[in-house]
Amino acid sequence: MAKPVQIEVWNPNGKYRVVSTKSMPGTRWINLLIQQDCRLEICTEKKTILSVDDILALIGDKCDGVIGQLTEDWGETLFSALKKAGGTAFSNMAVGYNNVDVDAATKHGIAVGNTPGVLTETTAELAASLSLSAARRIVEADEFMRGGLYEGWLPHLFVGNLLKGQTVGVIGAGRIGSAYARMMVEGFKMNLIYYDLYQATRLEKFVTAYGQFLKASGEQPVTWKRAQSMEEVLQNADVISLHPILDKTTYHLVNKERLAMMKKEAILVNCSRGPVVDEVALVEHLKENPMFRVALDVFEDEPYMKPGLADMKNAIVVPHIASASKWTREGMATLAALNVLGKIKRYPIWSDPNRVEPFLNENSSPPAACPSIVNSKALGLPVSKL
Repeated sequence: MAKPVQIEVWNPNGKYRVVSTKSMPGTRWINLLIQQDCRLEICTEKKTILSVDDILALIGDKCDGVIGQLTEDWGETLFSALKKAGGTAFSNMAVGYNNVDVDAATKHGIAVGNTPGVLTETTAELAASLSLSAARRIVEADEFMRGGLYEGWLPHLFVGNLLKGQTVGVIGAGRIGSAYARMMVEGFKMNLIYYDLYQATRLEKFVTAYGQFLKASGEQPVTWKRAQSMEEVLQNADVISLHPILDKTTYHLVNKERLAMMKKEAILVNCSRGPVVDEVALVEHLKENPMFRVALDVFEDEPYMKPGLADMKNAIVVPHIASASKWTREGMATLAALNVLGKIKRYPIWSDPNRVEPFLNENSSPPAACPSIVNSKALGLPVSKL
């Protein structure tokens, strides 16, 4: 028998029972559910990560849908229980779903939602912030100042790197990678080298046009290059930001051998997925190359760091906050809720999961569609004509 967990209940007499494993930012997502006759139960248990048993207790004997988090293990056990409880929908409050066994969900006829389209600029902004923080050694300087160690200006005190005129490297030039590249090129007048399996035509046109603008203004134009390999980016870039998907081909994409290819004073930024970087090899590289710097928002064994990483002065580490802007997190909550609500109401699937503005406009009702269901084709769900 699963141990009961603490919950907060909204609209107790609602027809459909929806569970959220965590409290989420904003209130719009709550209102959208209760306005559509949902009884909403929000877990208030004082635990950062819920166990499978905790979530089984939340699902109970009757549950139409669940909004979950990327820290939870959604596999056969939970989807089987949700199916048994009459559930048809689950949504991660995240764009990624590495924590979800989609095949198991599909086997039990359960739609799996995610929340793309709302994180692009926010994630790119954090990657840019980390790049600048690492280049100018801002975290080190802050700790130095707070520690009462500052005795006056010195010529060599926290000398960092100037970004203007250097080369920014992007591995994975999709929506987030391209947004980051535009910020670094336009914001700091950096040249671009990128690697992606697909040509980033819009990004190339942007950099070309900006270079022409600078030239017409009497300034040094920026340039771009599409690398033939990831190694070419690592060897030539001064700042490298990782934006690939995580699968078996990108696991430990940055390992000991590839770290050794990078410039001694390079900066590596990762706001994608933790296992893309071999963290043990990274710690050794940081120890051996004190002028090399890294900034990480994600970790290989999250929430833990590999031994030694926290001790490295040339490492900036933040707790998976790339999407942590108010607008984005509230938008993620809304999209996750609408994924679950849409499946319960048997709405069709929105045709473009990256075009989410119609769902986020607070001045109008959202479309009668599920914003993003990753296994919609496997389940044979219809596509919206809206």
